[in-house]
Amino acid sequence: MRRSHPPRPEPTGRPPERALLDLLGLAARARAVAFGTDSTRQAVRDGDARCVVIAADISPTQLQKLLPLVQARGVPCFSVLTRDEIGAAVGRASVSAVGFTQESFARRAAELAAAIPSPQD
Repeated sequence: MRRSHPPRPEPTGRPPERALLDLLGLAARARAVAFGTDSTRQAVRDGDARCVVIAADISPTQLQKLLPLVQARGVPCFSVLTRDEIGAAVGRASVSAVGFTQESFARRAAELAAAIPSPQD
């Protein structure tokens, strides 16, 4: 998982987690995301995914399906938020992964995800 740009400060003072959840909702309404592990894998294979957000609580089986493909294709990938948080943001039940398919959303999602402290910090 890599960081492509230094995170810019959130102008509204929102924590990056909240801003990323809001961005997910906006991208979902714009139809600029692939939902779930299978759809995200397909978007990565097709070259449509520009950034992938994986839930921190994704099952090991789903992670083994997705992570090697994302890394092999060089798609920026971040493991943040929970399945329930991601699902609520996009108006669905719990979602293990989303792939941003529009460059502007992907770039901002990568900035926000990089600004979220990892659980190991």
